Amino acid sequence: MTGAAARLRGLRWLLTGLFTALNAAGVLLVAWLMIDMDEQKGEQALDADLRRVPPLVVRLLEFTGDRLDTSGLFGDSITVECPQFAVIPAGEGKFDPYRSGVSCVDVDLAVLSGMAADAVRERVPQSAYVRAMDGKLVRVYAQPFTSANGPYVGAVVAHIDAQQENDRHDRRVLLVALGCVILIGALGGTCHYLSGLAIRPAAIALEQHEEMLNGIAHDLKRPVTGLRALADTAMRNPGSMGKVLPRVVRLAKRMGGIVGTQLMYAKFEAGVQQLAIQSVQLDQLVSAVVEDIPAEGARITFAAVPTRVDADPDMIGRAVENLIGNAIQHGHLPDTAPVVHVSVGNGRVMVADEGPGLDPAAAQRALQRFTSGGGSTGLGLYLVQRIVHAHGGTLGIYRSETGGAIFEIALPTAGRP
Repeated sequence: MTGAAARLRGLRWLLTGLFTALNAAGVLLVAWLMIDMDEQKGEQALDADLRRVPPLVVRLLEFTGDRLDTSGLFGDSITVECPQFAVIPAGEGKFDPYRSGVSCVDVDLAVLSGMAADAVRERVPQSAYVRAMDGKLVRVYAQPFTSANGPYVGAVVAHIDAQQENDRHDRRVLLVALGCVILIGALGGTCHYLSGLAIRPAAIALEQHEEMLNGIAHDLKRPVTGLRALADTAMRNPGSMGKVLPRVVRLAKRMGGIVGTQLMYAKFEAGVQQLAIQSVQLDQLVSAVVEDIPAEGARITFAAVPTRVDADPDMIGRAVENLIGNAIQHGHLPDTAPVVHVSVGNGRVMVADEGPGLDPAAAQRALQRFTSGGGSTGLGLYLVQRIVHAHGGTLGIYRSETGGAIFEIALPTAGRP
């Protein structure tokens, strides 16, 4: 993996972490609010049950002097129902504690006395969770009351078993926590996918850049080697310069064509290739391409009928050059010289060879990039198709009666859509 690709992958993980962290923070905040609301709801349900007890008890209490008379509680149903309660002296109270007859949950009297003392001292009801003698969680509510002459003398402390409600809340917390884990995991996967989409254009551009560099390096290897060999020959034998120089020029032109093909491919893939459309005499354009292309031992025939099209001459010239070059390289049988037939007419350019030809499946593969088996990067026919389609034309591949391959470029003629 290249340094740029590694940095791009690191950026994707950074975006994934950032997006996941932000979404996880939102999920955890919502989860905390849900848990807090559930806890408050449970407390409110317990307190609602507890708060109805002290007012009923206080109405049944009487004072005889400074002594508290609890005889009014005897026989009342509140003394035998849950939640249970205790009337406990605090502050200036001097009476003995009283506890209801039912035993719903056993809480140490000292704990209840502490709650009563807090309620009298603060002069407002107090609520709290305490532990029962057997360790269960208990909800306690203490409401202070006054004597007949005014001062606070004690509190009615109601208490109820809160363990069941606490267990229910714990189960809810567990479910919410499990849901958060699953949701954050799903968010992480989604964020990783979205971050991949976010950096996809950069990844594609990097891939195309590397493909272009690799393609140029691969395709230039042979001509550069040949150019070096010709230079060595010229240095050793200056008299051969007249023979070497035309071959140097052909190699240099071939190298320029390789670079141009790769740059054109990169522009097409990036979507920035612009067509310079003009009225073109197609037969003359193709004739010039045939004259300039290095035959390299091949025989090229040319026949044309005057035809005019609206096209980008540089691109169409490159497409025709690629087809002829492909026919020279691949369109011949072993140990035979290539023979290429080029014809132009009615907005069509046909390039035929006398090679083994292509079956339909091989023809479709030939139009895909990087499928060449002849030592090149396989961009030639792929670019031809892209160029022809950009002009609104078609590229056909056929087998001739003699078995060779025929490539046909069909372009809209001038004056027709």
